[in-house]
Amino acid sequence: MMSDLRAPLQHSPVMTFEQMLEKVRYEGVYPTRERAEEVVRVVLSGLGRQLTGDERVELAARLPFEAASILTAQIPDTQPLTGWAFVKDLAARSGATLATTRWDTGSVLTTVASLAGPDLLTRILRHLPSGYALLFGRAELIQAA
Repeated sequence: MMSDLRAPLQHSPVMTFEQMLEKVRYEGVYPTRERAEEVVRVVLSGLGRQLTGDERVELAARLPFEAASILTAQIPDTQPLTGWAFVKDLAARSGATLATTRWDTGSVLTTVASLAGPDLLTRILRHLPSGYALLFGRAELIQAA
């Protein structure tokens, strides 16, 4: 049977939204599931404002439906932010400190990285400005001249 390459990607995440929240809660040492969900919503909304193109579509297909909806509900910014500017923007929007926001961002994006898989994550990092690799739990990629 041949597959139609023009067909939209099927939504088949490897974990449910509840499982994703529990993973973020564990990774971030959050006291409640509600706090973990709040952090997931803030960070995924921010990522949705930064990510475009095929990588955005493919990542959404690998996230639980609720998480994909948060990501794709955002209109991408015309000027992408560096990793540090991304953290500062999230802190300003959420009212949290920079240190707390950096922790929250890492807690969510390391979970997103595991769902994305190494190949898609590498492509995502190539399309984002510098400074995101560490937020996803990876060493920063350096481009050879």
